[in-house]
Amino acid sequence: MLKNIPSILSPELLKVLMEMGHGDELVIGDGNFPAASMNERVIRLDGHDVPSILEAILKLFPLDTYAENAVLMEKAPGDSVETPIWAEYDKIAKKGDPAFKGFTFIDRFAFYERSQKAYAIVATGEKALYANVLLKKGVVV
Repeated sequence: MLKNIPSILSPELLKVLMEMGHGDELVIGDGNFPAASMNERVIRLDGHDVPSILEAILKLFPLDTYAENAVLMEKAPGDSVETPIWAEYDKIAKKGDPAFKGFTFIDRFAFYERSQKAYAIVATGEKALYANVLLKKGVVV
C-alpha cells in the first residue's frame, strides 16, 4: 500500500502515468469509446466513471503549460444530446491543475486520430455521451 494515491488508480495505470513523458497524451474514454481498436495500450477501469478517474489522475498528472493540454470530442453535427458532463470536467480540471487552460474541442475523427497516437487509453464504464477527454502531460516542477 502507498499513501496519498487515489485508490481508483490501478497499478497498471500508475505505471503508465509514470512512464509518460512531457507531451505524451492520455485518453480517458467513455463506455462507448472504441479503445481496443484505437490503441495497443489500453488500461481498463470498467465500472468507474470519467469524472472520478479524471479527478484522481489530475492529483498526480501535470498538464502541459506550453500547448493545448485538454481536449474534448465535440458533438457530431446535428446531434442534440445534452453534455452536462463537460461542465463537470471543467470544474475538476480547474481544481486539479493550475496549468489547465480550458478545453479545446475537436471533431470525432480528429479525436480518434489523436487517440491512435496517444500513449495510452483508459477505458471506463462512463455512460454519458461525448464524455471522452484527452490530456497532454506536462512537467513536474
